Amino acid sequence: MSAIDDLLVMDKERLKSVKNILVSQPEPSEPNSPYQKLAEKCKVKIDFRQFIEIDPVEIKEFRKQKVNILDHTAVIFTSRNAVDHFFRLATESKIEIPTDMKYFCISETTANYLQKYIVIRKRKIFTGERTAADLLNVIKKHKSEKFIFPCSNIRTEHIPDFLNENGYDWSEATIYRTVASDLSDLDDVTYDVIAFFSPSGIESLLQNFPDFKQNNTRIAAFGPTTSKAVKDAGLILDIQAPLPNAPSMTGALEVYIKEANNL
Repeated sequence: MSAIDDLLVMDKERLKSVKNILVSQPEPSEPNSPYQKLAEKCKVKIDFRQFIEIDPVEIKEFRKQKVNILDHTAVIFTSRNAVDHFFRLATESKIEIPTDMKYFCISETTANYLQKYIVIRKRKIFTGERTAADLLNVIKKHKSEKFIFPCSNIRTEHIPDFLNENGYDWSEATIYRTVASDLSDLDDVTYDVIAFFSPSGIESLLQNFPDFKQNNTRIAAFGPTTSKAVKDAGLILDIQAPLPNAPSMTGALEVYIKEANNL
């Protein structure tokens, strides 16, 4: 079985040449990003456009939720946005996070991001590999903790359902909102591939373009919840990541492009 067999979800008749890609995230700030390397290596044009925007929950609204950060012994982080807004609200609330607070992060990338706010070598940090299921396997070993789960107004049910079903002591705090960006300027633009990273990105596409026709546009999705959102929207999922042979979105795109463009 070739690498492309792992990446293709639908029939190979949709395996067509790729000249341009739209990544539904902000353009990377680093000058030599994996996307730049992919563009140079495969000779494709890659554009970036943030499909969703993050609106902070203000301190007054946060207080109405009656969730006291200091009543908890552990924090569950599933994104860097959650990290940013958790520490923002702590600062605005004039709360100093205790040094013995434990942090449970969905991935090593999220865990490393904590160093923006704390000295991570002096803290107790636990990480999953990439998915909520990975993180839950770590949380299972710490049932005595009192968890706070800071999140967006849009989130999956995996972690709340697990905590409820297994009798954990926990609180949820909505600390930011995920809203659709205005994509009206893309109305007449067609890309060979659009890469998505969250169900919110799919929602933004359909909110901006309710009559969207996929036609020959290939859709790439990162993670199981994003892949499911693509299918639930009645769209064709052509490329998925991560997989053993392609742990990143750029890796998945490279495998596909090499096959589609005969590189």
